[in-house]
Parts: sequence; C-alpha cells; structure tokens
Amino acid sequence: MTKNILVVGASRGTGRAVVTRLLADGHRVTAFGRTASAELAGLQHDGLTAFDGDVLDPDAVGKAMVGQDAVVVTLGISDSPLKVRLLRRAGTALDVRSRGTAVVLDAMRDHGVRRLVVQTTYGLGDSFARMSLTWKLTFRLLLAPQIADSERQEALVRGSRLDWTVVRPVGLTDEAPGGSVQVAEDHEVGSFAVSRDQVARVIVDSVGTDDRVGRVLSVSTAP
Repeated sequence: MTKNILVVGASRGTGRAVVTRLLADGHRVTAFGRTASAELAGLQHDGLTAFDGDVLDPDAVGKAMVGQDAVVVTLGISDSPLKVRLLRRAGTALDVRSRGTAVVLDAMRDHGVRRLVVQTTYGLGDSFARMSLTWKLTFRLLLAPQIADSERQEALVRGSRLDWTVVRPVGLTDEAPGGSVQVAEDHEVGSFAVSRDQVARVIVDSVGTDDRVGRVLSVSTAP
C-alpha cells in the first residue's frame, strides 16, 4: 500500500538511500534536510517532495509532518569524527540526533503520526559488549560525543509511546561488502560492515510492517 513518508536527514548517506528505496517501492516521500532540494536535484520522481528545513526548527518540522503516515529519522554529522573530537565543533549541531529527534517526536504527536523508524548505531546499550576491542576503543576515544547523543536519542524514542523501531547498523559503507543482509534482535552480527543500501532496505521493510514495532534491530552482513 502506498504511504506518505517523511524522511528526516534525507540529503545524503543512508537517508538518501532510504528515499531512493521508498520511491522505488511506490511510496510518496517528503525528503527533509537543510539542503534537500540541492542534494536530491538529480532524483526526478513524481512521488518526491524535497523540503529544505532545519530539524531543530519546530515550525519547519511541523509543516513537513502534515499528511504523513510514517517517519524515518537518519540524522547524523557528516564531518570527520577526528575533527569533531579534537575541535568539538562541526557543521551540524553535535547533539542533532537527540535534539532533532525530540522535535520530530513532538511534531508526530501534534499531527497524530505514530509509525517511526530511527537509525542509530550498533554498539549502543548491551550491544557494546559484543564489539571488538578496536571498535570499543574507537567508540570511547573518537566517537564519544556522537555515541552519547545517540544514547539520548534512543532513550527519547523508547519513551515516546509511538510505534517505533530502532535500526542499529554496524560500520556503514557505500559499497556492498558482499553477502546478504543479516537482521537480529539479540545483537549477534556477522561481518562488521554493511552497505547503506542494505540498511535502507531494512528501514523501508520496517516501515511497512507492524511486526517490528518496539524492536531494536542489529543490521550487518551475513558472514
């Protein structure tokens, strides 16, 4: 069934891959991002509406939320993690995941939209214990600000009382690492790499089913 779906953080990366997948599946997509119209100019599709706006602006998010059936959130910081860690600044607010998601949740409640799929990252919560020493050190030493914000983001989603699904991919790549996608709830993962397109497929599938409501899905590539 065709749905109206708002993708927040749609300009690039996984968000862009989700937009492409949704359109291919016949959905109508509102792609929300600060530079969405410029970044998605090459995607010519009758079902696509590019909406330029800041996720920290409640008015902009509220306008984009009108008439939506579901929301996908793929917020993140595109700046180099090393630059962010050393300089403690980026082109995007360092707490964009939690603050932006909070704005989205408020708008969803205001407009009666219940279905939500949020991309975070593998390594949060109990899944941290399953990571290799190298990845644990990377999280603690290099990605600490982003991980702390993602933890706050997940807490907001879990407490939202909406029909949510959290998708936690392992290390994201732009190239398919080979092998089929692996989705698990017990934090078991295969290869510690997964393509953005594979993650987008999991997100799109999750939007379309109630079976994944209230679930946290670890996404990797099968060994």
